[in-house]
Amino acid sequence: MTEKELKALEKKRIEHERLSGMMEFERKFSEFDYICGVDEAGRGPLAGPVVAGAVILPKDCYIEYLNDSKKISEKRREALFVEIKEKAIAYGIGVVSVDVIDEINILNATYEAMKLAIENLSVKPQMLLCDAVHIPDVSIPQVGIIKGDAKSVSIAAASILAKVTRDHMMYDYDKLYPEYGFAKHKGYGTKVHMDALREHGMCPIHRKTFVHL
Repeated sequence: MTEKELKALEKKRIEHERLSGMMEFERKFSEFDYICGVDEAGRGPLAGPVVAGAVILPKDCYIEYLNDSKKISEKRREALFVEIKEKAIAYGIGVVSVDVIDEINILNATYEAMKLAIENLSVKPQMLLCDAVHIPDVSIPQVGIIKGDAKSVSIAAASILAKVTRDHMMYDYDKLYPEYGFAKHKGYGTKVHMDALREHGMCPIHRKTFVHL
């Protein structure tokens, strides 16, 4: 075996070990057939919706390089987005608009997006693994895991579905409102975005309760 092949094998071994570590909570609740990871994208931006993902993966599911969506490149996220949807037992997406965010605040809007994502699953989960939060008014047992998107494959999968779905929406908004640069910053408060806000004011997808010029 060549040195290159040995390095490739070692890389695969390390990745397998990392993913095995991310199945700790799935193993802990292995008596359940349908464990659902839940996560959101878009709590912090000044514009655009908040989006949640809910994913039930098969117990023997192995998705190489699955990780917290913030820790992987856009190209890899896009590839994983497709693979997760292909391999999942079920997945759901929940989207809550800027008007609702402004009306009920971002935390409550995030909970609503998560509940919508769970409701949109084609299979009812028996256990929810959530990234750091406890979703109110949900009868399904749930566990909140701090930094769960880096500790649970189910939550990581949900984080990728939420992030990529929201990014795609922001690309579409960029075509409607090209002066703000949504395709680049996805609505976050970068200098480019703030400069555009000062020049053009707010557009219909800006969160009025977030923007302070």
